[in-house]
Amino acid sequence: MAYVTGSSAGRERARPGGPGGGPGHGSGGERQGGPGNGGGRADGTGSGGERPDGAERAGAPERTSLSVRARDAIRQRIADRTYPQGARLVEREVAEELRMSRVPVREALRALVGEGLLELLPHSGVRVRRLDRADVEHLYEVWEPLAVQASRLAARRVARSAPVEPPGVTALRASLDRAEQAASDPEGAREVAAHTAFHEDIVALSGNPMLARTMERLGGQLRLLFGMREEPEHMRAQHAVMFRYIALGDEDSAAASTLLHVRDSRTVALRSLFDDA
Repeated sequence: MAYVTGSSAGRERARPGGPGGGPGHGSGGERQGGPGNGGGRADGTGSGGERPDGAERAGAPERTSLSVRARDAIRQRIADRTYPQGARLVEREVAEELRMSRVPVREALRALVGEGLLELLPHSGVRVRRLDRADVEHLYEVWEPLAVQASRLAARRVARSAPVEPPGVTALRASLDRAEQAASDPEGAREVAAHTAFHEDIVALSGNPMLARTMERLGGQLRLLFGMREEPEHMRAQHAVMFRYIALGDEDSAAASTLLHVRDSRTVALRSLFDDA
């Protein structure tokens, strides 16, 4: 397991130079990879998972791709609660779990701190952020107008392109179908992913890159939130209503149905997480 929850052994393992423990700060006299170290991995790293400086520079594009893969994998583990709230993530152990070197994992952890999914601990690496009531309230205050505007713009784009249907409508329909199919998944991970994808595809269909960039910053926290609460059946049905109005190019109805959905989502989240009546 790539996280610790506060034991003395975990604290010792997690002592960092960067998020989750940097070079030279692992436990047990951990060796760092470099020229001359045997047991290198398939990605060209040494036994400790670090590349020589020249190799790092030469492999920058590859490392960026690995960093994105690591970020996506860690984000998914946070969303499906494989890494629970408050769990301290140890860079070395995450790298071993993902079968990657530590450099892209370190970059991924830093990126997820920026997304608000992880938080830095003084001299102790990173841990999965705990969402308190204020966090949830603030998230919905920001998401509500953005989600409503995304649906409005998506419907407007459909109306303006008529009689030709924009390609994004097909993608949105596919997301809706996947969400309905995933509802029967007992673990809920597929449904969380499908629910998130449906909202992301509405943003993509809106055709507004500034809105897309803004929503991307909220995406990680929304995935975390969706993974923490149940999705009632009536809220799944609301997705179908939202899709219908967007596909018809009805701006006002698309916006109104999205507003209802987001407000219901807020009510469900607060009730699930904080026992609100």
